[in-house]
Amino acid sequence: MRGMCAAMLTLQAIIVALSVPVLITVEDVSKAVALPIGLGLALICLLTAGMLSRPWGYWVGHAAQVATIALGFLSSAMFFVGAMFAVLWISAFVLGRRIEEDKARWAAEAEGA
Repeated sequence: MRGMCAAMLTLQAIIVALSVPVLITVEDVSKAVALPIGLGLALICLLTAGMLSRPWGYWVGHAAQVATIALGFLSSAMFFVGAMFAVLWISAFVLGRRIEEDKARWAAEAEGA
């Protein structure tokens, strides 16, 4: 689960960082607003990807999804991009957990056999 979620956060960090020039040039958001918000969120995504070994790291990952969707208030396209990454994040989280449960069950069955 950790690897899939970390991959999603890493990709999200790249996309959020690339949204900064769009915010500045296309959406006319000031540099003083776009740089700290966009690059700060990208940094949070990268740091969180490395902190997923701790249980609270996933809560920060959930918050990063909400923050990415909230970027839509600066650029309406980010509503879609943020929702897309939220779906990918939830999918990685649910499928990763399911895979871990299956591995644990298979290991228990192998020990019992």
